[in-house]
Amino acid sequence: MANKTLLAFCLIPTTFILAKTLSAQSVDLYPNAITDRMIHQETPMAVPVKNVVFSDPDFGSSMVRVTDSTTNFKVPGTFLRTGGSGENNEWSVDTGKFYVTGEGGRDFAFAFDPTTMAVSSLPNAGQGQGLLLPLRPGATFSFVDRDLIYGTSDPDTLTITSYRFSTNASTPIINTRNCGVQPPLGTSVVSDDDVSLSLDDDRVSISEGGSESGDHMFVVVYDKALGCRWYNTQTGRIGGQWGTNGQASVSAPYLIRHAYLSKSGNYVLIMVNWFGWYIWDLSTLNVSACALGSAEECAGYMSIGYNAIVNGPAIAGDMQVAKRPLRNINQIAQLVWPVPFDWDQAQHFTWSNVDVNDLIPACGSTYNYEGDTTINRPFAGEIFCVETDGLASTVWRFAHNRATYIPPYFQTQPLGGVSRDGRFFLFTSDWDAQLGTGTDGQPLSDVFIVKLD
Repeated sequence: MANKTLLAFCLIPTTFILAKTLSAQSVDLYPNAITDRMIHQETPMAVPVKNVVFSDPDFGSSMVRVTDSTTNFKVPGTFLRTGGSGENNEWSVDTGKFYVTGEGGRDFAFAFDPTTMAVSSLPNAGQGQGLLLPLRPGATFSFVDRDLIYGTSDPDTLTITSYRFSTNASTPIINTRNCGVQPPLGTSVVSDDDVSLSLDDDRVSISEGGSESGDHMFVVVYDKALGCRWYNTQTGRIGGQWGTNGQASVSAPYLIRHAYLSKSGNYVLIMVNWFGWYIWDLSTLNVSACALGSAEECAGYMSIGYNAIVNGPAIAGDMQVAKRPLRNINQIAQLVWPVPFDWDQAQHFTWSNVDVNDLIPACGSTYNYEGDTTINRPFAGEIFCVETDGLASTVWRFAHNRATYIPPYFQTQPLGGVSRDGRFFLFTSDWDAQLGTGTDGQPLSDVFIVKLD
C-alpha cells in the first residue's frame, strides 16, 4: 500500500495541472447526471416491481427491473444476469432489443421501448416471456443490423453463427475448423464463445482450441471478404489468408482466457490468467505484452474501444482510469484526477457505445470484492461513465447498483453493458442481497436498466 500511495503522489500533480490548462468538452452528454466528487449514501430501498419504472433515490436516474424469479421459465426460481464481460454487445443497434443470461446457460431476449423503458416479449416468444435464443452465452448483437445477433451454438462451438429475429433463422458464418490453424484442431476442443465484432460487422473473432476458458491457444479472426487469420499463442505462429505470416514478436507461450476484437477490426485484446494481457496488431506479427506489476498499469478490468483501451489499474487509487492507444500501449493517459487514495472498489467497464475516435465516454460499475456494502467514499457501489476525450475529468454518476458480491457467485457482481447510443446501462444486482436464495441453492440476482441522461 505504501508503494501505491507514493506513486499516487507522483501521478496526481501532473494530471491536475493538465485539468487546469484544458477546457472541458463543449457538449455535456449527460446534462442531468451528478458529476460531483461527494459521498452519496445509499438510501434503503425495497426490491422494485418488475417492469415498473422508478427513480434512483440518491441520483435521480430512471430505472427499471427487467427480470424476476419467473423469467427463466426453463429453470424457475434461479438467477438472471448480464453477459458479464463488458465486451459482448447485449443491445441491438437501435436499442430496441437486449438479452439476459439465466441459469443453465440460456439467453433470453426482450423488446425494449427507449421512450417509456417498457420491456415486452418479442415475436416467436411465449406471451410475457423472453425469447429463448438458439445461441450460447456470449452472443453479441450486430452493430449495423438491428435484426441480427452473432454467437455460437451447441453442439459445435467452433462455428460462428448469426440469428435473425424476424425470420427466426440461424445461419452459419464460419466453421473455424476450416480456417487452417496449425496444428489442426482436435475433435474434443471447444471455443470460449467470446464472439466479438468490428463496428462494420465485417470482421468477427473468437478464441478456441482448449477444453475450457483459460486453456485456449488460438485466436481466429474471420474477415467476410478476405477469409481467416489466426494466431497460435503456444507456438507463436501466425497465419491465414491475409496479413503477414510468420512468428509473433512475443516468443513466450501462453494460454488464452478471453480474446476480443477492437471495434476498428485492426487489433485483438488477448486476456490471460493472472499475469496480464496482450494486444495483437492483426495484419502484422506484432504482439505487445502488458504484464501485471509492470510500470504500464496493466491491472484491473478493461474494455476495448475502436483503436484504444481503458482499464482500472488501481495504482493511484481504485477510481484511477487509464486510456491508451492500441498502437502503443505504453502511451497512457489518466482520465480521472485527482484520484481518491482508496483501493477496495473494483471497476468493471463497457464501451459498446464507442465512436471511431475513441472519444465517447466509457461506462461501468464499482463494487467491493469482499462484499462490503459500506458507502464511505465517492463512487462506491455506483453506475458511472468517464470522459475519455482528455479535455476534462468528468465522471457522470447515475445510480447505486445495490449489488452485494457474494463470492464465488459471479452473478452477484454488478457487471453491465451499455447500449450503442450510450443512453442505457444493463446491469446485474442482487439488490442489497434482498433477493434471497434460488431453488438451486445459489444467491438470486436480477437484471436492471438505468437510463443515462
